Amino acid sequence: MEKLIIYQVFPRIFGNREKTRRKNGSLAENGAGKFSSFTAKVLSEIRKNGFTHIWYTGIIEHATQTDYTAYGIAKDHNAVVKGKAGSPYAIKDYYDVDPDLADFVPERMKEFEALIRRTHDAGMKVIIDFVPNHVARQYRSDAKPVTVQDLGEHDNVFKNFDPNNNFYYLPGQTLVLHFGAEQEDFEYSEFPARATGNDCFSPFPGRDDWYETVKLNYGIDYLHGRARHFDPIPSTWRKMLDILLFWTKKGVDGFRCDMVEMAPVEFWNWAVPRVKAERNVCFIAEVYNPALYREYLREGRFDYLYDKVGLYDTLRDVICGRKRADSITQCWQAVDDIRPHMLAFLENHDEQRIASAFFAGYAQAGFPGMIVAATLGVNPVMVYFGQELGEPGMDDEGFSGCDGRTTIFDYWSLECLQHRLNGETFDGSRLSEEQKSLCRSYAQLMCIAGSEPAIRRGAFFDLMYANAHNPFFNSQYIYAFLRKYRADVVLVVANFERATAQPVRIHIPPEAFAVLNFTDNRAAVLTDLLTGKQTVGTLTAACPFEVSVPAHSGKLLRFKYGDIESDCPEPEVIDSAWHDERSYLSSNFM
Repeated sequence: MEKLIIYQVFPRIFGNREKTRRKNGSLAENGAGKFSSFTAKVLSEIRKNGFTHIWYTGIIEHATQTDYTAYGIAKDHNAVVKGKAGSPYAIKDYYDVDPDLADFVPERMKEFEALIRRTHDAGMKVIIDFVPNHVARQYRSDAKPVTVQDLGEHDNVFKNFDPNNNFYYLPGQTLVLHFGAEQEDFEYSEFPARATGNDCFSPFPGRDDWYETVKLNYGIDYLHGRARHFDPIPSTWRKMLDILLFWTKKGVDGFRCDMVEMAPVEFWNWAVPRVKAERNVCFIAEVYNPALYREYLREGRFDYLYDKVGLYDTLRDVICGRKRADSITQCWQAVDDIRPHMLAFLENHDEQRIASAFFAGYAQAGFPGMIVAATLGVNPVMVYFGQELGEPGMDDEGFSGCDGRTTIFDYWSLECLQHRLNGETFDGSRLSEEQKSLCRSYAQLMCIAGSEPAIRRGAFFDLMYANAHNPFFNSQYIYAFLRKYRADVVLVVANFERATAQPVRIHIPPEAFAVLNFTDNRAAVLTDLLTGKQTVGTLTAACPFEVSVPAHSGKLLRFKYGDIESDCPEPEVIDSAWHDERSYLSSNFM
């Protein structure tokens, strides 16, 4: 299985060079990045920083307060748009792209197709969002193929539920936005009211509801015990499959699927194989219920799942001092059987920035967490644009407010990215020394994660149990493990302590040599992968391995044993190595 190294970007902000940052500013005032911002040079630089995939967030056309009627695009009512730019998850036309991102609006789809080609030419694959659960309240496709029926086009609006309806209706009731939503010369009117995207089956959605969206009907009758009506195949299933196939044929290589738990797993089981039969694209599920993880992998046919409730939450607590570093062990054990399928990250568009006052308040504090996230397994890892520059996300942009996140609702730009983007280059010449250092560290880490065989493909051995009572190993701040593939053994040590470097003596137990199948106390070429420095070293159970680990950083030390380990397990038996280790832990230390 390929180890995906994903760079998530929000194009509307990524390439925006406009320095005006007016709160609640319009497109004309604050500007927007474009598809063309991702030049061949910029994409080449992103690839050189270790990334294999780019997730372009907010590509599909969504509701906005910007008026594009001159281009044949219907205007959205301000009352059902969040922010001036609008939410990229309130899809307005599944068959079109966001006109904000085009240099020449009538050619917007051709410009996106050109971006796909440039990304592929740079050696990376393209991921976009697929939003299956809800659409903008004023959804209407003006770009759909002539053979496609629009969502809701033939709905029976006099019924709360019908398996062939695309929406849920509240017959005889008018939608009321009673919380002061921004109105225009006339109030937004919706009769009969439709259910709101977050399963609000009331005509009175609140400010905290997803009031700008309507929920799609996949054949589940929520008003009668969630009865499932999947035979014959509901209309919504077929329409959403057509949308997935449309983008697949455009050359998209993967879909990050929004809130997959809100669409039935039976739909995914039916749709995903049909898309993969067209082309082997990957499917990533935004899922938050660990009890459903295996169901969405097995029955939903997903390739990868968000590791938010487990690894993200744990690493955030360790970074912020609310948990000990050794709690990470329990985290990976909980998903041991499916770890290759868990997408690791510390930032994305939903989460607060590491450098924000709501998280760590200091960008470097997150780096040991990223070391763990990137090297713990063969699973994918993701970086959110600006994370590698220490972007704090503390702007009060407008609808988003000062919440520690980079807005997805407002027209905005990031100074750190403007300093990194210099014309068509991505060189960072105007960054501060601190930003340059952090950026180099992220690039090194991502390159290591994607190229080192032991990290990309190797087996894993957690060293925490063997050092639980080690007075020279502070398990509150230090996390250590081994990765092994053929002749290479990599010792990973992360230090979550902010103030000082940690001198560490690490016990390597005899079981590590047995499980990973390499020789105790044999000389190896020792390379510090983060600095490139080479010496001769060895690992042995006879005495601890000594290393000084910088504050809020880590060490990745590769021991190369020549060709003597060429008969070691190949990737297909990695899982058995993990299971062997856990069985050992369970029987001896748990």
